[in-house]
Formats: sequence, structure tokens, C-alpha cells
Amino acid sequence: MEPNKILNTDYLDLLFEGKNKAYGAYDLRKTYQKRLVMALIITGISVAVIAGLALLQNTISKNKVEKVNIAEVTISDIKQEEQKKNEPPPPPPPPPPKQEPPPKIETKAFTPPKVVKDEEVKQPPPAVEELKETKIGTINQEGVKDIGIVVPPAAVDAGKGIVEVKKQPEPEPEIFTKVEIDASYPGGPSAWRTFLERNLRADVATDNGASPGTYTVIVQFVVDKEGNVSDIKPLTSVGFGMEQEAVRVLKKSGKWKPAIQNGREVKAYRKQPITFQIQEG
Repeated sequence: MEPNKILNTDYLDLLFEGKNKAYGAYDLRKTYQKRLVMALIITGISVAVIAGLALLQNTISKNKVEKVNIAEVTISDIKQEEQKKNEPPPPPPPPPPKQEPPPKIETKAFTPPKVVKDEEVKQPPPAVEELKETKIGTINQEGVKDIGIVVPPAAVDAGKGIVEVKKQPEPEPEIFTKVEIDASYPGGPSAWRTFLERNLRADVATDNGASPGTYTVIVQFVVDKEGNVSDIKPLTSVGFGMEQEAVRVLKKSGKWKPAIQNGREVKAYRKQPITFQIQEG
């Protein structure tokens, strides 16, 4: 046994002689050196780990440093720029040459001959020899002889070369699928609800084995300009005879208010939901 340990043990035994050693102070003093060594070891390991992490982070930061490319900057000659500023602007391009109008062609007035008396003739028609090198027109006009010059017609677009074509309006569809205001039942939603309560037979669904609940079927039909309903067909397939009952009720609904498009009544499709509520019992 080491002398310090023997001395320490004897000293503790003498110090705690006749005292309760199980109280705790005796054990704390007895294990003091062991705890001190353990604390130093833990401190050393912590310092080593922190130093390693700092070194690793420094290495990673150096690897992430990007190279900076320094672009070469060339300073332009200031004198040359000043000379360019002082230079006069280039002269404007010459105007396009004026196009001379085509020469007038000599014309002779010629009207269909009428059989009249000689004394009633005010202006005799031109002789055939005079019409060989002249154009026949409604007036007498001086000008160059007709040598095959074609006189261009008057421009209908002021010489711009653009002829405006009027767009024909697109024909309206026979039956509208989208309108501004859909066709509606006369009297509004409350009148439609009253009509269904009086005419819709909910027992059709229960008779066909439908369980209690709420079922909605959608029926599509056409309403023409006079409000007549046609082409009725269901868009859902809930079953239990509900689509057939909805079609039957719509056939009895009478005339509807036509749809509105661009402020006027049109023929259009209409989709109408009809709800069946089946209660227990």
C-alpha cells in the first residue's frame, strides 16, 4: 500500500473516530483523489475534441474559398471620345424622287349612235381614222397618242397599298352552351321548389330499394327562345329510378324563361339538379 494512501486512511480514521462514517463526508474525503483524476481526464478529452472540431472547420472553410477572377479593365481614350462627340451628325438621306403622274391619253367622246334627222345632230361621232390612236371615252381630252400606255386605276386606299377587308361576323351557334344568364323556372327557386314538392314522387326511390339518405341527380335539357323544353336527358346515374322520375317531372314543368345572351333571348342548354330525400321508416 502507498504511503500517502496509508497516511490519508489513517488520518481519516483518526478524524472520524467515534463518528458516523456512513453519513457521507467520510466517503467523499476518501474518494477525493480518484474524482480529481477523473475530472482532469474528462477535461483533457473535452479540450482535445473542441480543438479537433475547430481544426476541421478551418480546413473546410479553406476548401470553400472560391477563386476570384480579376477582369482586366481597359480605359478608353478620352480624347477620341471627345472628338466623336464634336463630330457633326451625318446628313439626312435624300428624299425619294417624286413620281410624275402618267401622261394623259388623248380620248375622243363617243356615244352610241341614234337614228335621228340630220338637222337634229348636234355633235357628229368621230371618224374611224381618228379612233386608231386615241381612246374612246365620254369626253374629248387632249394628250399623247395611245401607244399602249396603261393608266393605273385610282387607288382605293389613298396610295397606301393597303386594302381593308371587312371581317364577316361569325355565325351564332344553333344552341348556346354558355350564356350570360341561364334559362330559369318562372317564379324563381321558391316556385321551382313548390313544383317539385307537388309533382316529384320520392317513393319511386324507396320502391326500388334505395336506402335512407340524400341523392342528387342532374338533368340536361334545351330551352328555346319561346321557353319550350326539349332534349331532356340525365347526366348522372344514381339509379333506383330517380333519373327517370326527374325526366318525367321536367316534361311536366311547362315553359321556362329563355336564356339571355348579348341582351336578347337565345336557345341554350340548361342543367338542373333535383334532390331526393329519403327518410327512414
